Amino acid sequence: MTVRKNQASLTADEKRRFVAAVLELKRSGRYDAFVTTHNAFILADTDSGERTGHRSPSFLPWHRRFLLEFERALQEVDATVALPYWDWSTDRSIRSSLWAPDFLGGTGRSLDGRVMDGPFAASTGDWRISVRVDGRTFLRRSLGGAVRELPTRAEVDSVLAMATYDMAPWNSASDGFRNHLEGWRGVNLHNRVHVWVGGQMATGVSPNDPVFWLHHAYVDKLWADWQRRHPGSGYVPAAGTPDVVDLGETMKPWNDVRPSELLDHTTFYTFDAA
Repeated sequence: MTVRKNQASLTADEKRRFVAAVLELKRSGRYDAFVTTHNAFILADTDSGERTGHRSPSFLPWHRRFLLEFERALQEVDATVALPYWDWSTDRSIRSSLWAPDFLGGTGRSLDGRVMDGPFAASTGDWRISVRVDGRTFLRRSLGGAVRELPTRAEVDSVLAMATYDMAPWNSASDGFRNHLEGWRGVNLHNRVHVWVGGQMATGVSPNDPVFWLHHAYVDKLWADWQRRHPGSGYVPAAGTPDVVDLGETMKPWNDVRPSELLDHTTFYTFDAA
């Protein structure tokens, strides 16, 4: 059984293996396919039309499947690798070990946001941005540039306390746990982290930055935490809802998995801490 660990507790060898597997997916071309998929759904998901990966109840199960696909790809390279998660409510500093040169590298230079150190810096020649929103081919970040503070633990707890998963109108205007976690309302958790990192993370091609996977692995863990706190509350809507994915409907682009089949993460992996 795969165990997803807090990135802060990874050994040097676990970091090295994760980075090596990510670089191999990039070299083979498989990595960019994930970036393309995510960007397509960012562009297609709208509040007034069909929405699957974002602005909708299926935000959480869609990304759970997306992360599973990526984790399985990593494990085809190295069976020992699991997706780590970044608890940004605790590791809130640009000096966190997450941003060290032996792991993800640090923030970008002030001139153009270009990441200058670590295995994903352009200078290594191993991380050319191919699926992009402009002509720049290098990884960019601006940690803490657009928003100064990452979410706090108190803010996380306030969202975990919400007893209802989601509600009409089932988009970015909805109340409930999903939308407050996604960040369109309230204290803004998930969306704020994307903007805090900046660079490609603040765009539809956010998976170009490998921290995307660690960020979403933590969002996924928060969903699991919420489920334990509210065992009587579940995924909604159940059926007959236009433009969104009901509990028993299949999700694009896979068309072979339903939210109902992704509610229990322990079928696929566990976390190192509840």
